[in-house]
Amino acid sequence: MLPSGLRMRQRAEFTLAVRRGRRAGRPNIVTHLLRRDEIDAEPLAGFIVARTVGNAVVRNKVRRRLRHLVADRVARLPRGSLLVVRANPKAASAGHDDLAADLDSALDRLLRDQSPGRGGGVRTDKGRT
Repeated sequence: MLPSGLRMRQRAEFTLAVRRGRRAGRPNIVTHLLRRDEIDAEPLAGFIVARTVGNAVVRNKVRRRLRHLVADRVARLPRGSLLVVRANPKAASAGHDDLAADLDSALDRLLRDQSPGRGGGVRTDKGRT
């Protein structure tokens, strides 16, 4: 289980990660990762499981599965980063292996995109970075 100290709890952190972080969408989940190199702290992870996923029992089950999966992968995250995992409605019927594969794929993309030397610059009005 993901330790309590690594869970994102403040709305401002969720908003910051979703608005400014990099996004990777998969069939069962959408992940947002905001790398904050200037902050030397443990990475934080938050979860969004909306009513469209299912009733309260289903949502809590999906949230528990996602927390368990992220706990095994939190060491991969850069220090100070914020990770938000949003469950899509398909996550309710997805198996453990499907959720794990989607999470691994999304994290691989986000961590690759944010590695030193990659793009990530600010877009200009001409579409160039």
